[in-house]
Amino acid sequence: MLGGLTVGYGAFASYAIRFLYPANVGKSIWQFVCTLDQLKVNESMAFTMPSGAKVVVARQAEGDSAEAFIALSSVCPHLGCKVHWEAVNDRFFCPCHNGAFDAQGAPTEGPPASANQYLTRFPLSVEGNLLLIEVPVNAVTVPDAGGTA
Repeated sequence: MLGGLTVGYGAFASYAIRFLYPANVGKSIWQFVCTLDQLKVNESMAFTMPSGAKVVVARQAEGDSAEAFIALSSVCPHLGCKVHWEAVNDRFFCPCHNGAFDAQGAPTEGPPASANQYLTRFPLSVEGNLLLIEVPVNAVTVPDAGGTA
């Protein structure tokens, strides 16, 4: 009976430690979004991260550097409605309560402006002709050196 209790409490302790101190917290990897020629200036595309986070990636300028693009959460921080890029007005717009954000994700109109709620921005990188987005490791499984997950 003592052995069973020891094994049971030992298993519980190991799960508690893994829950309280998860591995790879704060680490990230770069994930492919699209090729540079897939997005023209003032166009945007929807992107879903492995964690399920919805992101809108927009090309705001000519050029082959990451500065020509922006990746922002496509979820309005006010009530969670879908935000989209309006090239004509040079802004991100939330139709639920006429919330608007500038090209960098700062609030300019509606309830998000009143509450000073910004869209979350995600880092981008360009390698060759590929646009990459930084993704937290805890959202995906990364194989170890042995090739197993």
